Amino acid sequence: MVKQIIFALTILLALGVFTYTIRRLFSYFRFTKASFPVRDFRKRILVTLEVAIGQTKIFRRPVIGFFHALVFWGFCVILFGSVEMIIDGLSGTEKSLRVIRGLHNLIMASGDVFALLVAISIVLFMIRRLFMHISRFEGIEMKKVSHQDANIALSMILLLMLSLMGMNAAYVQMQLTANETIYGVYPVGAIVSSLFTGLSLNGLQIAYEVCWWSHILLIFIFANILPYSKHFHVFMSVPNTFLTRLEPLGKLTNMDDITREVKLMLNPNATFETPAANAPVSRFGVKDVEDVSWKNYFDSLSCTECGRCTSVCPANTTGKMLSPRKIFMDLRARMKEKGPGLVKHGKEFNDNKSYLRDYVSEEELWACTTCNACAQECPVNINHPTLIVDMRRYLVMEESSAPSGLKTMFSNIENNGAPWQYSAEDRLLWAENLEMKIP
Repeated sequence: MVKQIIFALTILLALGVFTYTIRRLFSYFRFTKASFPVRDFRKRILVTLEVAIGQTKIFRRPVIGFFHALVFWGFCVILFGSVEMIIDGLSGTEKSLRVIRGLHNLIMASGDVFALLVAISIVLFMIRRLFMHISRFEGIEMKKVSHQDANIALSMILLLMLSLMGMNAAYVQMQLTANETIYGVYPVGAIVSSLFTGLSLNGLQIAYEVCWWSHILLIFIFANILPYSKHFHVFMSVPNTFLTRLEPLGKLTNMDDITREVKLMLNPNATFETPAANAPVSRFGVKDVEDVSWKNYFDSLSCTECGRCTSVCPANTTGKMLSPRKIFMDLRARMKEKGPGLVKHGKEFNDNKSYLRDYVSEEELWACTTCNACAQECPVNINHPTLIVDMRRYLVMEESSAPSGLKTMFSNIENNGAPWQYSAEDRLLWAENLEMKIP
């Protein structure tokens, strides 16, 4: 009974802290703008199964992708065992899901095997991070804290797997010693259980309880650390993939205000729904976090900081300042900085800083070729160019700020109706002396 009370208080504390953190993070969404409507659920489910569950984009780097997929699939399988542990902790029972018999055996066996596979994968990841120079793990945006964050998360996952294997092994040996039925199948635990031979039944009970409590407490601690780290994608990657922008990559959305003005120019008699007189004036494009769409912010919370986007960016590869990963890491950091002020004071809050320029420079934005290689490569389907283009729109339409070449093109379009400096009457002068008939 004492164990149940302690466990209930522990889970309430963990859930309370987690709920507070999630509510704080998601309270910032109300300051973002609307995005595309979420429709076509069948297609979204298929995309989620392919990209998130099937890990297809990860497998573009087949070796390391395979080990990453093992970790993801392992977490999915081990989750069922964690649910059983929570039921056991609250009810005071042992192996409460044993009533489903064959399925329980399969779940326990899968979790036991995956615990070992995940542990091996994590050790390989740590070796790569600590002893191998992986270029995509570096960059101006990858501060020391980013590397520490990754190392802490990997260490905690490794401890989770070791405590799970220890718990299974101690349970197997404890049941054998007591001549009791072993509920579930534990292929790895049966092998590792030899480490516990020689312990008394009481010693085995203590070893099992230590591993049990270590594992469940690590789950609660890890879950509450995740929202403050890049590993928040453990929770966010699947829903973000479901919310993928389904239009073809490269398709740029029109701005409603501009579309309305153009249609009025073409047809002055056309009628459109006009904004209310007291409606706040919105900016063209994105200057700060309150100008981004909810999907942009969702993307920033889902970013794994893996660097795959930056590693395939032609601008970054040729030495330009642009790093697609930095764009979304900066958005997440800026919202973390300004969000509390927005919650407290509303959209009128101004801290005399902005996402554009204080975090992302003009040079970075204009380096983008909008080739969409970053969006194509991202394992959680973040669409980087949409945000970059929106910040460019702000620069051009609100500040008339653009590279000189673009300004010349804009001027030519305005004066000549084409990007070139020649008038419409002079466009065919280049063909005057050619032996061809000019229509």
